[in-house]
Amino acid sequence: MNFFTLLAILFGFSFCSLFIGNGPVVVQALHKIYPELQSLENGNDTTEIKQLHRTGFHFQPHRHWMNGPNGPMYFKGIYHLFYQYNPEGAVWGNIVWAHSISKDLINWKSLKPALSPSKPFDINGCWSGSATVLPDLKPVILYTGIDSQNRQVQNYAIPANLSDPHLTEWVKPDNNPIVDPGTEVNSSAFRDPSTAWLSLNGHWNTIIGSRSEQTGMAYLYRSRDFLNWTKVEQPLHSVPNTGMWECPDFYPVSHFGRFGLDTSVMGNWFKHVLKVSLEMTRYEYYTLGKYYPMTDKYVPDNTSADGWSGLRYDYGNFYASKSFYDPMKKRRVLWGWANESDSVQDDVSKGWAGIQAIPRMVWLDPNGKQLLQWPVMELNRLRRKIVMMLNQKLVKGQIVEIKGITAAQADVEVIFSFSSLDNAEAFDPSWVDAQAVCSQLGSTAQGGVGPFGLLTLASENLEEFTPVFFRIFKAEANHVVLMCSDARSSSLKDGLYKPTFAGFVDIDLSSKKLSLRSLIDHSVIESFGGGGKTCITSRVYPTKAVFGDAHLHVFNNGTESITVEYLSAWSMRSAWVN
Repeated sequence: MNFFTLLAILFGFSFCSLFIGNGPVVVQALHKIYPELQSLENGNDTTEIKQLHRTGFHFQPHRHWMNGPNGPMYFKGIYHLFYQYNPEGAVWGNIVWAHSISKDLINWKSLKPALSPSKPFDINGCWSGSATVLPDLKPVILYTGIDSQNRQVQNYAIPANLSDPHLTEWVKPDNNPIVDPGTEVNSSAFRDPSTAWLSLNGHWNTIIGSRSEQTGMAYLYRSRDFLNWTKVEQPLHSVPNTGMWECPDFYPVSHFGRFGLDTSVMGNWFKHVLKVSLEMTRYEYYTLGKYYPMTDKYVPDNTSADGWSGLRYDYGNFYASKSFYDPMKKRRVLWGWANESDSVQDDVSKGWAGIQAIPRMVWLDPNGKQLLQWPVMELNRLRRKIVMMLNQKLVKGQIVEIKGITAAQADVEVIFSFSSLDNAEAFDPSWVDAQAVCSQLGSTAQGGVGPFGLLTLASENLEEFTPVFFRIFKAEANHVVLMCSDARSSSLKDGLYKPTFAGFVDIDLSSKKLSLRSLIDHSVIESFGGGGKTCITSRVYPTKAVFGDAHLHVFNNGTESITVEYLSAWSMRSAWVN
């Protein structure tokens, strides 16, 4: 446990450590208000919007601050994305529920905010929550309001006109709040109600993130009419020493195939996923397990850790995620927020902050021990010019450029193969922290089998580059695959957070092949290793490798020769986000 985490535990603050210059700078991670940096008049901001580092095919509003997704849903042929948004500046504050709609999850049209602070039960903020579509096709929003006493209370909102497919207007009835923390619950740590599910006994259920001292928990509430809610005696689940649980998500995944399940499905042919966002670490983790509706308990499997070191959707810059069931395509879709890694002043200067990661399909790995993720198929419609590479051998120290595409805005799929694992380095059993291993070894330190992978957003002379790569080790009983996305060489600019992100890939290497897909979009690189077993999102801010001056390479720094068996790299069109 580092010093800053200890401070957070002792004093209840939320920190992230940024390494700026020669030492660590502690910055409050979220919920810090900068009144001096916000527009005085909503809509009258004249800040010039900087195009450098803006994404081309990721979702982001035209200007200002955005953080976590709220209650994404599908309703009458239209996808709805609600998200936390500051209409008055590129920093956190003045939070409303912004609202955009789409037919394909890629191209978006913005509408007026669905929810804004206006009543005693949310006058100080409309924070995160979820959407639930009731059986009679009536959508309901559950959200956390910050009331006139600065307590976190749970409210609901309903569409003003169900015949409007865009659901432009939302009404917040005066019988809010429908869940009050009372005296039993910490009213400053009680937020983010989940999508509700219907039990066989006719009760609706939702979970709300909280903590008791440093025990993180998901309180379970139930209702017969969606209006009168009662707290179940015990939380659905809790874990000591994990701190505040934000943005909890709870849903079923089938044992078989990639198809998704409605949140209310009950039976014995699936597992449940419980995901929480840890305020203390700014990472998310999830477990797979069994839900017992008769006793209102969730019991995780023993196949992964239940805590900080547990499984993650994404081992990089990915937080406050929210999933929804898409009944049209029978899939579960996951949204997540990728915050900026530059400074507050940088965000104010460029006039915007925050993007959403590409929506992902999520389903259960056939091994039953983890989830798999993959970008939604609609993204492929943005692919245009393609460059391919087949059976390219890479010897130790070799770098080969992939020419002919717009390397700053690209979709790359590659299969690497190797003839032998005999040269794999020995794995130290103490290496339980993948990020620390990646920081220690990096992409330039020679290995046995690896490091090999991609050099993304590279400048012409490699003064800047972000490597995404694998390194394979030999453990006592098997081989261990490390996947890294290393931002330390991503930019010549000082004052940026340039971390190494990494995760281990639980994969069978009997085929002697590893796959990698990277979505490269100016200031973000989303990578999917081993067919979506391990995912890493990095935010980077190159100064030279921008627009037409960005380059893409494959490389190998291991003694074992690597073959690029198959590579397809597409230039990507920009999505339409209005």
